[in-house]
Amino acid sequence: MTAAPAEAAASADAPAPVKGRGVAIGAAGLAVLLGALDTYVVVSVLEDIMRSVQIPINRIQQATPIITCYLLGYIAAMPLLGRLSDKLGRRLVLQASLALFVIGSVITAMGDTVPVVLTGRIVQGVASGALLPVTLALAADLWSARRRAAVLGWVGAAQELGSVLGPVVGVSVVALVHERFTSVAPDDAWRVVFWVQVPLALVAMLLIQLSVPKRSAQEPQRVDVVGGLLLAVALGLSVLGLYNPEPDGTDVLPPNGAALLAGAAVAFVAFAAWEMRARTKLIDTAGMRVLPFLASCAASVCAGAALMVTLVDVEIYARMVLEREGIDAVLTLVRFLIALPVGAILGGLLATRIGDRVISVVGLLIAAGGYLLVENWPRDVLAAHYFGTLPALDTSLAIAGFGLGLVIGPLSSAALRAVSLSQAGIASALLVVARMSGMLIGVAALTVFGLHRLTEIQSEMPALSAPSGVGGFAERLRAIAGQMQDAYAIMFGEVFGITAGICVVGAVFAAFVTGGRHHSEEIPAQEDEELVTSSS
Repeated sequence: MTAAPAEAAASADAPAPVKGRGVAIGAAGLAVLLGALDTYVVVSVLEDIMRSVQIPINRIQQATPIITCYLLGYIAAMPLLGRLSDKLGRRLVLQASLALFVIGSVITAMGDTVPVVLTGRIVQGVASGALLPVTLALAADLWSARRRAAVLGWVGAAQELGSVLGPVVGVSVVALVHERFTSVAPDDAWRVVFWVQVPLALVAMLLIQLSVPKRSAQEPQRVDVVGGLLLAVALGLSVLGLYNPEPDGTDVLPPNGAALLAGAAVAFVAFAAWEMRARTKLIDTAGMRVLPFLASCAASVCAGAALMVTLVDVEIYARMVLEREGIDAVLTLVRFLIALPVGAILGGLLATRIGDRVISVVGLLIAAGGYLLVENWPRDVLAAHYFGTLPALDTSLAIAGFGLGLVIGPLSSAALRAVSLSQAGIASALLVVARMSGMLIGVAALTVFGLHRLTEIQSEMPALSAPSGVGGFAERLRAIAGQMQDAYAIMFGEVFGITAGICVVGAVFAAFVTGGRHHSEEIPAQEDEELVTSSS
């Protein structure tokens, strides 16, 4: 009996085993880790950068482009670079991206003015944007679908580990420079963070050169540059339109956000019109299982929204409700951040045995359960325990982080199952773009909702009586502070309740992703023995 056409196509796309592929994906994973470190490290040194380029500390809005411009380059360039990796090979694009990353790091480290620092951050963003999707596509090149989820889980763990280590590395390097290298001016210590990235990137380049196959065994392809540029403009305008560094409780968008999003809509329409008529398409739906792919992207949007809301709001909760300051506020997130990569590794391993769909749904439901626990944190959460022994704060955050981590590998694997290997680069890029878009939309919308609800909650609280004497005045101040803490606690509870709902919606989307084993893609057991020589 002959195989069905879809199965035959899948079999044709099954990658040949490659000797040393573990080293190859490890080298690419190092590049992913480096890019993730760079994404998060700037948050911990932003005040140092502001002092160095002479931005007043009370004018933080002037420094937000340092973050926005990075995101702009990261998201806008990702689809085109992912597609270029389908044509030119993963190694060339990874090497070019790391070389660009080195250039961006040097420009940023040497920047004495805001424009120079912004230029460096844009270059770093463009370079970092390619590292994760191209590495995901590399995994699709080197492993069959039935083995791929475990590898993608490790790649996802490298990405999430960067989010854990980024702020810690930034603070630690600056502190070490202040303590050990007195010849470095205090306001210039942050530059060392970016100089350190240069040798790490060069090491990653060397390992990639030695281990990653030169070209994938695909037929020569053309790249839709016009479509890529139109999509880059659309995504870039979306980033600028959605990123609001100073939400005031009434406006979801920044002051010019509506105009920017209108421009993004026009660019998206122009992109769609171009793709309908172009002979060479950036996103070719021929042979793509569109519904499962879109379901993977939609579930990733939900996971990204939950992730970013947690990263932003838990630290604020620690400051405003738990009265933690500085590094103690950041460390409130440590259980969540540790659970993410652990969940990513385990989720990838389980998906190879159980299936991408089941693990994706279960992971998002576990995350929803964690956020429901967070929603119901008592006012004295630091003293609260589950079952008498498990700390309530740490346990609930660990459950939420573990659940979100579980879905990283399976959702990536499911998206790549839905396309041919010739589309793996662009498919991986779109999946990451979906996740980043969810992060931007989620934090923008829920932050504004939270600030709006905070105002309402405070207005509903009983008025405090006027003080009598010095002791009465001090007592009233303590009562006002207590009311403020209660208002923040209620508001954050509602925000995390909504976040739990977002995870449930993500689980519904995940129910439609590609799941189970594709027997037509299975290759002999010798695949895992890596005895066949590299295609390089």
